[in-house]
Amino acid sequence: MQVAERLLRTPPYPFSELARLKAEAKAEGVDLIDFGIGDPDRPTPDHIIEAMVEATRDPATHQYDETGKGLPEFRRAVVSWYRNRFGVDLDPDREVLRLIGAKEGLAHLAWAVLNDGDVALAPDPGYPVYKVAAMFAGAEPHFYPLRAESGYLPDLAALPPAVVERTRLLYLCYPHMPTGAVAGLDFYRRLVEFARDKNLLVCLDMAYSELYYDEEKPPSLLQVDGAKEVAIEIHSLSKTYNMTGWRIGFAVGNAEALDALEKLKSNVDSGAFLAIQRAAAAALSGPQDCVARTREIYRRRRDLLVDGLAELGWEIPKPKATCYVWAPVPAGYTAAGLAETLLKEARVLCTPGSAYGECGEGYVRFSLTVQGGRAEERIAEAVKRIGEKVKFR
Repeated sequence: MQVAERLLRTPPYPFSELARLKAEAKAEGVDLIDFGIGDPDRPTPDHIIEAMVEATRDPATHQYDETGKGLPEFRRAVVSWYRNRFGVDLDPDREVLRLIGAKEGLAHLAWAVLNDGDVALAPDPGYPVYKVAAMFAGAEPHFYPLRAESGYLPDLAALPPAVVERTRLLYLCYPHMPTGAVAGLDFYRRLVEFARDKNLLVCLDMAYSELYYDEEKPPSLLQVDGAKEVAIEIHSLSKTYNMTGWRIGFAVGNAEALDALEKLKSNVDSGAFLAIQRAAAAALSGPQDCVARTREIYRRRRDLLVDGLAELGWEIPKPKATCYVWAPVPAGYTAAGLAETLLKEARVLCTPGSAYGECGEGYVRFSLTVQGGRAEERIAEAVKRIGEKVKFR
């Protein structure tokens, strides 16, 4: 059978390999401690499940979603949530679009706004979907480096002028996966000016906007004057409300870009299940103490892991946000080499930083969404195992 050339040029999705390793370990009866994929191990809050159950009993939710940009009550809930969280006002009819999860929106956006030969700028390290989405759209991904010494913020002035001239889309993600870095409004102001000057669209992936640990909350790019002229933001309910399998998210911001994305989506999907949109509206408009509890759970896990590894001699900066720990590998290891050692010797699964780009070499990523239950107990056990198999002093 013939396979499309674009797929032959596409590297394997990193988390597919993690799934394979986990399946092999399970088949062999190995007690694997899983810090791999960032899939929340906590259940979806009860009030969201109850809203879903009620919605599924309404036959009106069993049909196609013919609402265009999404169920009106869902879009109104997004507007209210955005106003409360960021102080940003949105037009529910023009500046909000429901998605079947953030990943879908990030990928389809490239198809909607890029032509053959255009450039999409993407972070390195960063979410692999940005690169693949640009390639599938016939565009060229170009990576900008993110380094610890710059706070994992891009140096916009250092981008090659010849590349910027062909750039039509700039992806970025803050709070940043995988490093946990956070961007501030000063940077966003420079970014809006840059995008306006270079006539490009900015797409800010904000899947982790509510998983922060400092008192200062991560801001929205749309808080900057003029940002709606050049930018959209893509959110997911997955990490905020432990709803990864539900596949629901939203895009907000530039109305023209959202219209293009809606037109693309109308030709390749039939919208999100209406009952899920009702449940998502309940999540956004309902009590938010469940989100605060989730943050505190991840904070405890972060401290248990980082402090425990520090006692072994493995010094790791504590992330400001996200559910990940971005750990510099000790001397004598590569990212893949350390990940392999931890897997084979300690039966601890983490992700080599090189899976997220060339600048990820020298790091491994631990997800705090520890799979298998008894998370804090398992983290302590993982630290013990690592201490027995890897020497840091």
